[in-house]
Order: sequence, then structure tokens, then C-alpha cells
Amino acid sequence: MPEPYQNSDQNSFAFTSATKRWPIILTQAIDAVFRAIPGPSDEVKTKEGRKIVEDLAKLKYELQHNRALPPLRDDGLPDIAHYNDALVALNEPKWMDSSWLFSECYLYRRIATYFTTTTKWNTFDVFLSSKLTTLRSSLPAILELAHRYSSVTSPSIFTDEASSLLFHEIFLICLWGNATDLSLLTTLSYDEIQSLQGSHARKESEKNILANDLDEIYTLLTSLKASGRQEIRVDIVLDNSGFELFVDLYLAGYLLSQGLATNIVLHPKNHPWFVSDVLPSDFAILLNALQDPVDFFITKNESEHETKHDLKTEDTEAIKGLFASLATFHAEGKLSIRTNKYWTLQDPFWTLPEQGELWEDLKSSELVIYKGDLNYRKLTGDPH
Repeated sequence: MPEPYQNSDQNSFAFTSATKRWPIILTQAIDAVFRAIPGPSDEVKTKEGRKIVEDLAKLKYELQHNRALPPLRDDGLPDIAHYNDALVALNEPKWMDSSWLFSECYLYRRIATYFTTTTKWNTFDVFLSSKLTTLRSSLPAILELAHRYSSVTSPSIFTDEASSLLFHEIFLICLWGNATDLSLLTTLSYDEIQSLQGSHARKESEKNILANDLDEIYTLLTSLKASGRQEIRVDIVLDNSGFELFVDLYLAGYLLSQGLATNIVLHPKNHPWFVSDVLPSDFAILLNALQDPVDFFITKNESEHETKHDLKTEDTEAIKGLFASLATFHAEGKLSIRTNKYWTLQDPFWTLPEQGELWEDLKSSELVIYKGDLNYRKLTGDPH
């Protein structure tokens, strides 16, 4: 088995991450906390916030000066020992001597401890502001899909050929939703985000797919439906929030409406992770945005910067119709979320059989979809 990518390899993404991406991310995190410190109105929160800023600045200094990775602060959660045991096994490595997969996971878990060990900041998402900005900038692509939702989810109106084409299109939409991974695109502008989304961009990107097994997946799910299977469960191990989470939910609504799945289980992260990864709270934010799109995309957007969008009555109705469908599936128990500490460990996914309850649960699924760059790297062990 090849060795995983090392941060010391100057020709690798790992080196770029350690020397360029991570310092930018930490600087943005420091700024986010500093702006959220309330001042004299809450002395405890102010004191804790200043300590978090100090810890983040220290972490940035250690990273940029290639210090050794110290043990994680114990916040009472069971994965801390897992990380600290790994540090011992690796002989207390320095940042540039570490593998990318381990060190970037360690980075975000260490950041999380700065918040989970406080009383006033323990639910604070340090990356929330950038998530909200990116979601608001995605309105044109959201509108395009929202207007199509009622037609693509209408059951039994397509020929077999049309159903297959639609299936492929919806999955490709879901695939390219990860074009707005904020941890990778740290300097992307508002307009550039929009250019990555939409049907023309998706069609242009199809030639970049290295392996495509959608035909086999379509055959599997349609065969299960035709056989009268009472339960067809599909799991999605999530990646990014914002537009990508929107298209993940769009896919879920399509599969449930067409009877290609009876249950969709979504797996988010437990901690703010890789800047834009999905947290349970991101579901509520997105669903609230779909329930009241004018408030989220127009009113609140105008308070932050000059809005470039407008919502017509038919736009609002299309978005609210999509929300009603997803809310119904959630209320009926057909669309659910499940968290697990495993998704924020540094381990490659071949250790899944060691996870007991999680492994047994996933074995009940007909199809498990892993989204995004990090999940792919964990599936393969990030080999060089």
C-alpha cells in the first residue's frame, strides 16, 4: 500500500494545504471569533472568546513554525483519546512531518476543543458566516432546481428511457454540488461561486468524471422497487453544507418521491469541520431558508451587502413547495439524520468494520453514497 500524502512533499496538495490554506483558514477563524465577542455585556463569554482567539493564534504560530503536534485538550468526548493515542504511535510528529489526512483532521479537532471546553461558546460554529454567504450566493442555482422539483418528483409519468436520463441528471447535480467546498476555495468571489453552478456548468463538467457506475445503481434501485421491497434504504455520508446540502436533499426528495428509496439517512459531522462540512444545525438553517426564502435570501442579504437577486412570486412558491415536500418526508421519518464521532476521526474507512454499531447500521442500507474530497481520501487512505 503506498504511503499517504505527506505535508513535506512540495509538489502535493498536502504541502499547499499546510503552508497556504490552513493559515488563511485560521486567520478567518480568529476574525470570526473576535467579531462575535460581546464585550462588557457578558464578561464570561468575552473572557472565553479572548482565550479562543489566543489559542487560535498560538495554533497558527505552531503551524507556521513547524512545531510538534501536542496532545489534544480533553473535552470529555471519547475521540480525544483516539487522537492522542495516534500522536504517541506517530512519535509526536511535527506539522510538516505528518501525513495530510491525519494532520488536517487533527487541526479541526483541535480547533473544536477550544470551543467544546467553554461554557458560552460550545455550540458556536466558527465557520458559519462563510457558510451563510455561500448559501445566499447560490440562489440562482437553487431557483433553477426548485422550479423543476415538482416535475422531477411526480411519480410514474416518465418512460423507462426518460426515467433513466432523469436519474442520471439528478445524480450529476448532486455530484457537482461539491464545487463550492469552502475549505478548498478560500478566495472564491461571490460571482465565481455562481459560475460553478447551473445546468450549463454541469454539462461542461461531465467529461471530468473518471468512473461512472450510475447505470448499475439505477438498475439496483429500480429492481428493488419493481420487486415490491418494503424498505429501500439509501445513506449519504455528507460533505459540504450550503448548496451541496441543498442538492443532497433534492436527491433525497427525488428518490423518495419516485419510490426508488423508502428511507434516506444523512450523516453529518459532530464538529465544525473542514470549514464547510455539514453540521446538524445546518439542516435547520437550510430548511428555514427554504421555508422563508425572502427573509433569508433577500432581506438578510441586503443587510450584509448589496443584493444581486430578486424573488418573484413564482420563485417563492417553487422554493416553498420544495420545502413542504422535504418537511413532510422528515416528519414521516423517511428523511433522517444520524451523527457519529467516526466521521470526525482521522481513520481511513477500511476501519469501519471495527465500529460495531455504526458498521451494523450501515449494513442495513442498500446504497451508501460518500460525498466529497475528504470521504474519497478516507476511502482510499489518501495514497501517494
